[in-house]
Amino acid sequence: MYRESPIIRWRRYPERYRLEGNKCTQCSKIYFPKAYLCECSSKKFEPHQLKPRGKILTYTEIKSSPEEFSEMTPYCVAIIELDEGPKITTQIADCDVSEIKIGDEVEMIFRKFLASGDEGIIHYGFKFKKVEENTSLNLKN
Repeated sequence: MYRESPIIRWRRYPERYRLEGNKCTQCSKIYFPKAYLCECSSKKFEPHQLKPRGKILTYTEIKSSPEEFSEMTPYCVAIIELDEGPKITTQIADCDVSEIKIGDEVEMIFRKFLASGDEGIIHYGFKFKKVEENTSLNLKN
């Protein structure tokens, strides 16, 4: 049985592992995932690496999940508005659901999604976590 290596997946599915979308060359609108027709009717795009930050627009706690996600239950899924405009649905990691609020600043992290098959093949991808206050370096003396 043929399986794709993680390296091949990394190259083949940039929107799954990186925030790689595209930008309309006519009106500069940014899309994620990639679009093939812009709102301005243009079909001309260039690749665009989105900044890995945004804010929570809405969220929900998943308490009853599909079997492959059962070891993570409960977990949080949110709609994030990225700083450059696109909105994405993603899991929120590294905090309790009770700590999450609409408007919270978040940043992308790379995490395990699930283990599948009899061999327990691990699938990775991006999730988001809350930006902790006072995480910037204070360089003043």
